[in-house]
Parts: sequence; C-alpha cells; structure tokens
Amino acid sequence: MDSNGAAGTAIRREIESLNAAKADIESRISALEAQLRDMDHGTGAISSNGSCTLAAPVDLGLEHGLSPDMIYRYSRQLLLPSFGVQAQSNLWKSSILVVGAGGLGSPALLYLAACGVGRLGIVDNDVVELNNMHRQIIHTEAYIGRPKVESAAAACRAVNSTIQIVEHKEALRTSNALEIMSKYDIVVDATDNAPSRYMISDCCVVLGKPLVSGAAIGFEGQLTVYNYKGGPCYRCLFPTPPPTTACQRCSDSGVLGVVPGIVGCLQALEAIKIASEVGEPLSGRMLLLDALSARIRIVKIRGRSLECAACGENTGFTKEQFRIFDYEKFTQSPMLASPLKLNLLPQDSRISSKEYSEIVKNGEAHVLVDVRPAHHFKIVSLPRALNVPLPTLESRVAEISSALKGVEMQDGKGASLYVVCRRGNDSQRAVEYLQKVGFPFAKDIVGGIEGWARDVDPNFPTY
Repeated sequence: MDSNGAAGTAIRREIESLNAAKADIESRISALEAQLRDMDHGTGAISSNGSCTLAAPVDLGLEHGLSPDMIYRYSRQLLLPSFGVQAQSNLWKSSILVVGAGGLGSPALLYLAACGVGRLGIVDNDVVELNNMHRQIIHTEAYIGRPKVESAAAACRAVNSTIQIVEHKEALRTSNALEIMSKYDIVVDATDNAPSRYMISDCCVVLGKPLVSGAAIGFEGQLTVYNYKGGPCYRCLFPTPPPTTACQRCSDSGVLGVVPGIVGCLQALEAIKIASEVGEPLSGRMLLLDALSARIRIVKIRGRSLECAACGENTGFTKEQFRIFDYEKFTQSPMLASPLKLNLLPQDSRISSKEYSEIVKNGEAHVLVDVRPAHHFKIVSLPRALNVPLPTLESRVAEISSALKGVEMQDGKGASLYVVCRRGNDSQRAVEYLQKVGFPFAKDIVGGIEGWARDVDPNFPTY
C-alpha cells in the first residue's frame, strides 16, 4: 500500500472512532436531558440502562389521568374529536413490540414513540450499515457498525423521553419469541423474510395478540392486520410457503427508500388505531401500494380459515409445538439474511479473484463475461468485461465465440474464458451451461465482483 493509501486508511479509522464517540456522547446527553425534564415535570424516571420508566401522572382530579405535560405534548392529537383524551389514555397504557429496526421498523418506531405509546419494544440483532441509510431513517452515520436496537432506542428516546423503551438485542427465534412477545399488547412485523413472518404470526395466534404486518420491495408495498378480533392469520392466507424464488430481499432486488417508509408509517397508524381503540383497523383487508403509479388499492382478503393449521377450529397448535417447529425448513429459506453460496463446479473450473488479477497483470489472452443484469453492470464493472445477462446466455453464445476469436486473432494465441457475477453464484450456473455447449475451458471467478473488492481492490465499489 502506498503512503496515500495508508494515510487514507488512518483517516477513515479516526473518523470511525470519532463517530462512535459522538454517538456515545449524544446518547448520554439525551439521557441526561430526559432526566432533567423528569425532575422538572415528574413524568418518569431514568433507569440504569438509560430507558425511561413510567411514572404515575400528576393527580389533578382529571378523569383521564393525563398530566399537564402530557396534555401539552399530545395536544394536537387530543384536539381530534374522534381521538381525544380517552384514546390518548389508551395509548399511554398500551405496549407495542416492533420486530425489526430496518426500513419498515424505522418510521414505525419513530411515530409510535412520538405519539405516546406507554411501552415500546424493539427486537433486532443486526448492526447499522452505510447501505441502510437511504431507507432506515431512524439510524445515523454515527451508529454505523453498532447494533440497530441501540441506535433506534436512542432515536426514540430523543423524540420522547417520557415513554419506556425496551431493547431486545437478539434475533427473534422460537426459543425466545413466546417470552418476548407475551409482554406486549400488539406486535408489528417489520421483518423481510418468510420464516420470520410465519413464526411471528403463529406466535401471535398462540398468545392471542393482534399483528400488524407490512412488506416492501422495489416500488411496491403491502399492509394488513392479522389475528384481530376473529380475523385471519398469516397462515389463513398462505397455508403453504411461496417458492423461494418469489421471496425477495432488498439486498438482492433493491428498494426505493421511501417505499418502506410509507408502509412503515401505515403500520404505525394501524398499531395506534388498535391500541387507542379508534377507527377501523385493516383486518380482513389488504392495502397494496404501487409507488410508481401513485396508486393505493384496498382489497378484501379471505377470512379466517376453519382449516388453518394455526388458528383453525380443530388446530392442536400449542406453545410446545411452536417451540420445536422448524420455520426455516418449512419455508426452505433462512431467517437471517446471508448471501447464497453455491458450490456447483469442481475446483479446476474456478479461479479466485487474486488469480484473475494476475491474469490481467500478465496480459494473458482472455474474454471476461459478466452475467449480471444490465442495470447492475451499469453500476460498476471490471475492465473490458462483456455483459451477457444470465437469462440471455443461450441466445448469445455466438457472440461469446466471436469475442474469443477476436482476442485470439489479436494476440495470436488461444484465449481463455472467465465468467463473473455479483457474488459467484450465477457465474457458476453460466459456466455449467457454457461447458456443455462447447466451452469446456470456461471458468468462474469465485466470489464475483464482491470477492474482487474484498481481496484485490478495496476501493472497488460494492452494492
């Protein structure tokens, strides 16, 4: 590494250290300011871990029991004739658990904290990353690399120091879900994978809790309320899991940041309606959002299924069965987002990114085929790569043959064929096909362009 590179690394490390110190200071300031307000108004007490515990409102003989500070803080809600003091009092006495502090959970948590929910729980085991920033608005750059729960809790306390925030820095599993969820009145599912959705819904059925469920991907979102006053649960609508190919994640398919923001706000709205006992919750109906066309549709969904394995009339689904149910096996997909790693090819049909970098340095005759989608290729690509998206590979074999012949004529010797993709999975599929149709020497680059960025060029952009 040259002197500029070493200096840049040192500066980046110092920035990370200063950001971490800044986050700690901001968190401490927030806690001290809350403690000072509590001394002035007597609305709560700060516990040893920095969370604010509920205290009895000042008794002024008012039937609703709201303190002067609460009346002032929530006055714009109290002014609503269809909301008023009773709904606010109901909110203050309620408890809501948000599972996931990501794109959906971020706005949901902020609005639930701001509106005066008495106790707000946050479950997440992930850490804040830079590529979260465009959609996970509850987090700041100062918290990059730190637990999302810690970051989200600090933001919620900064918005409203008078409510109790409970941090669950762990993944929600069958081993802990019953214990955690039993402590709350309402559950908000802000996760992004099929096994978690089934698990959270089943747990809500077993515990008798209403569930506010949202989803967002690309430019689309959906929202509904499950297990509310005899309404359907998730299994009623989806008794069998969708194929794994239909289960997309933002890290693979992408999402416009504001889309989960809209759905997350609507999740907060539904949770507030249930907790405050106002309005008509979205039970038995589903909201569908198409952000590109600015269309929102409400469709009626099937009611509770009498044959449902979780909530049907003859179900035998118990807490004990829930604890041993394997949701990852049931859905054939993982709960935790980890990149798929295929191993389809023998070792002699693969090379590492470092080996490929030596081939480039030595000027060896070769053709590099990038099988990522065209819009991925436009983000970033390796030099002189030929973009042949995997779905088009069969129809463009002749183009690859032509490219190989062109290199051979130019260099006067045989050319090699290498295939790259984002993470090294589609490239293996492509090499399998190419070897069958007359390119036995084709090889894939292990780890794709992410491997190149990790092992060869740390400054190479990743996404």
